[in-house]
Amino acid sequence: MRIALVSDIHGNLAALEAVAADIRRRGADQVVNLGDNLSGPLLPRETAQWLMASGWLSLAGNHERQVLELRPGRGGPSDRYAHAQLAEAEFTWLRTLKAWHRFSDDIYLCHGSPRSDHEYLLETLDGSTLRLATAAEISDRLGGEHSLVIACGHTHVPRAVRQCASLLVNPGSVGLQAYSDDHTVPHAVQTGTPDARYAFIEQRADGWHCEHICVPYDYAAMAALARQRGCPDWEHALLTGYAA
Repeated sequence: MRIALVSDIHGNLAALEAVAADIRRRGADQVVNLGDNLSGPLLPRETAQWLMASGWLSLAGNHERQVLELRPGRGGPSDRYAHAQLAEAEFTWLRTLKAWHRFSDDIYLCHGSPRSDHEYLLETLDGSTLRLATAAEISDRLGGEHSLVIACGHTHVPRAVRQCASLLVNPGSVGLQAYSDDHTVPHAVQTGTPDARYAFIEQRADGWHCEHICVPYDYAAMAALARQRGCPDWEHALLTGYAA
């Protein structure tokens, strides 16, 4: 069994298409998308339509929930832009997406952590600094989930952690390699590269293995689109992999 994990596309269709082409070249039995698919100033409707036609297993992230729950005058600019671009077909698709999914006896899928779509599973904030979570912190956030593979997204940080009998994997972000956030305190997440990220998990005779993949794509075109939308922070992140 060889599964491609993607996450946090954020409406970046160019990055998504590059990752999909790389997956086809390398081969996968299944592609799983861990959510935060559309939110941002790029191409939310086109990305939704691509995913709707893909046959991939897609989950809802916190931004899918936020877009669906959006009320006039509320929400952040990324969610508001995505909401304004979507038609009823895309909203109908969003409503079908689950927050988590037990893919098999071995594999559990979520966006943030098993207990929250907005919780960092493998990272912890110390003040404004993001660090690898301790084993005790991860265990608490798992809430008793002990599948052999637990896949999550949300932080955009590519990472694999082995804890007890479990392999915990974050494939990183397809579409946004840096961002600033104020939940729960102001902090920045940045990978230092504009390239798209995803991962493979593969079952071999000695257990489950993880391989992280970094894919170049035309990020300058997406950065130019962010600039046209009046989002210099996104432009900088897309060009550099660093938060502005």
